[in-house]
Amino acid sequence: MDLHAVLTPPLSFPLTPFTEDDALALDVLAVHVEQQVAAGTTAVFIACGTGEFTALSREEYREVVALAVKTVAGRVPVFAGAGGGPAVAREYLADAADCGADGVLLLPPYLVSSSPEGVLGHIRYVVGDSPLPVIVYQRANARLSPATALALLDLEQVVGLKDGLGDVEQMQRIVATVRTSGHRRARSFYFLNGLPTAELSARAYRAIGIGSYSSAVHSFAPDLAHGFARALESGDDALVDALLAAFLLPLADLRDQVPGYAVSLVKAAAVREGLAVGRVRPPLVEAAEEHVDELVRLIAAGRAVLAAAATTAAVTTSSSAAEESK
Repeated sequence: MDLHAVLTPPLSFPLTPFTEDDALALDVLAVHVEQQVAAGTTAVFIACGTGEFTALSREEYREVVALAVKTVAGRVPVFAGAGGGPAVAREYLADAADCGADGVLLLPPYLVSSSPEGVLGHIRYVVGDSPLPVIVYQRANARLSPATALALLDLEQVVGLKDGLGDVEQMQRIVATVRTSGHRRARSFYFLNGLPTAELSARAYRAIGIGSYSSAVHSFAPDLAHGFARALESGDDALVDALLAAFLLPLADLRDQVPGYAVSLVKAAAVREGLAVGRVRPPLVEAAEEHVDELVRLIAAGRAVLAAAATTAAVTTSSSAAEESK
């Protein structure tokens, strides 16, 4: 799998829906995943951070992953989250393979802090002889150095690194170390921007060679996620700036008001958009109604920016056609 060609932004990280009595709402999940694929995502990352991986039982995890695989039906790759302590994470990798996932996003180890060499040892232990390709999520207590990131290339199952730390200088060191190493996998190794509201840092990461990013916005407003991605790819800086100012920057400000809003606010927004994904599980807290109201206003503002840009483009195209016909 050539991840550079396949995993182009924005990548989808679906929510996990729950019923009023706290069971999995699998019918809603099927609709949600179908909508994400239909909107144009190039990959589905199921049961990851936005999907409340840590809140799921192992049985629920298997149900969620299996349903995502069935719903996607091979149209795009399905990566499943996996994490916890080393032995438990190994079991989740096996579950993901049994459920038909195309790959795994390896989340940071549970609680324990270590050195970059220790994190590398954890990754080596977890992937073992897993048949699935693995993308490592560098975040929180899972921090790699350029040397240990380079060592990942010797683990055949590890195909990429997702960064959630946001240290652009350190990531530049890692990318440069890998790309110039002469290792046979140096050019194919995949890097992914995994910061919360990754659109905010997309330009900076593109500048150091990391073009792909995850998008929580895709879970509740895929039209905005794709509109931003198209503007970024085409070099439409005016539209990128307008979407940042009207929608994405105030969204990040709202998200930062309460720990856990990167999930619960997204879930509340999806409910307001008509998808019955239900509540979050503890320790996450529900988004305050006034904050959800504000997000709804921001979504409308973002869509107004896209609509205005589309109108301007249509007028320009019409004028050009008229000039050519003279």
